[in-house]
Amino acid sequence: MTKPDAKADLHRYLQDARDALLWKLKGLSEYDVRRPLTPTGTNLLGLVKHVASVELGYLGDTFGRPSGEPLPWVAEDAERNADMWATPDQTREFIVGLYHRAWAHADATLDALALDTVGRVPWWPDGKDEVTLHHAVVRVISDTQRHAGHADILRELIDGAVGSNEGNDNMPPGDAEWWEDHRSRLERAAREAEAGRGV
Repeated sequence: MTKPDAKADLHRYLQDARDALLWKLKGLSEYDVRRPLTPTGTNLLGLVKHVASVELGYLGDTFGRPSGEPLPWVAEDAERNADMWATPDQTREFIVGLYHRAWAHADATLDALALDTVGRVPWWPDGKDEVTLHHAVVRVISDTQRHAGHADILRELIDGAVGSNEGNDNMPPGDAEWWEDHRSRLERAAREAEAGRGV
């Protein structure tokens, strides 16, 4: 039995999350990838812009490996939440290209450094800003998976498409009628539970 390769495991889970997130943009219009679908404005292309920035920060700047990518939306004087949406002049191709470049930069950091390498997160408070590469990668995986889940819900709201990745929707079988019946059953159960509490 060979010893597990921790870096390879981390990279695989990170790449799975990256791929899942980008897949959610596939086949959608410019409007649909940008439109806010929650009260806080969550949108698909904004999620990609955000995670690209996260990777470049945690797996680049933190370890003294700046990418050289201009990220004015995360500058100290940037508009609040500017990393969570794409302006009209920031094309889908630009944001996706930035994300691909962030992957390459982050992967190069992961290849070049040992997992116990210590870096300093520039936006964390002094004295609490040290982090190992292992911790930083786990943090980025967690953030990317969280946002891939957001993207899955947003995509379902747009056109009903769901799933973990292309070719694996990770859902039990059922046609549109079955899913509508299932949803109606859950709605009835929720209402009955509420009524049963006497509220």
